[in-house]
Amino acid sequence: MKLLRVVNLVLASALLLPAMGWAASRPEPKVDYSAESTMEMDGGMTMKSRVYYSPGKQRTEMGGADGMVSIIRKDKKLTWQLMGDMYMEMPMDRSGSEDPLDMDVQQTAVGDETINGVKTTKSKVIATKKDGSKFGGFFWTTKDGITVKMDLLSKEGDKKMRVSSELANLKIEKQDPKLFEIPPGYTKNDMGAMMGQGGGKGGAPNIGEMMKGMGKDRGSKSKGDEGEVDVNKMMKDMMGR
Repeated sequence: MKLLRVVNLVLASALLLPAMGWAASRPEPKVDYSAESTMEMDGGMTMKSRVYYSPGKQRTEMGGADGMVSIIRKDKKLTWQLMGDMYMEMPMDRSGSEDPLDMDVQQTAVGDETINGVKTTKSKVIATKKDGSKFGGFFWTTKDGITVKMDLLSKEGDKKMRVSSELANLKIEKQDPKLFEIPPGYTKNDMGAMMGQGGGKGGAPNIGEMMKGMGKDRGSKSKGDEGEVDVNKMMKDMMGR
């Protein structure tokens, strides 16, 4: 479902590449860490977030702890999206990921590079799906398995999409287990309603329409913030507050 993939892309960097499930099959970091993440996409859209990671678990905050929060729990095979005092729950097997076993994946080590003060190994990865479409790019990974930088390109026919991300202020330290749980008092919300399928007066806003409007909002931002998503404003619009 294309709209679901777009929502996942905007709400959480952990779900930023749903069409590249092969990336999820890569060895996971064995250490806890936190970092600031910046993601850039075609069209000039930039998303900044803070990431907290513990093996098998990840939390991504956009707009601060009171903005949009995504929690991935691989042990439960669930993803939670927290907004306001509500949350949505999505099974990970519905993320639209491709099966890495159905692809021809080639990985080549390029060399060692230092990214934002962190020593990494740069690798080139190219994946070819059964239909002939390709996607891949470069990964910069630490000895602990942390991907500090990605620069990826997907191509299907004449269509291309480029996505890049980078971590800064990386700190390897134990994370509070509460970061990866739903806070007390949160109410579970129906995902269909949040997708604008609830209909009716007073229903939840249509995220698809909000996404269309995001491009218009960029024109009113200052030059330094051009293209950057205002997550707190987006959340208030979604919640009708």
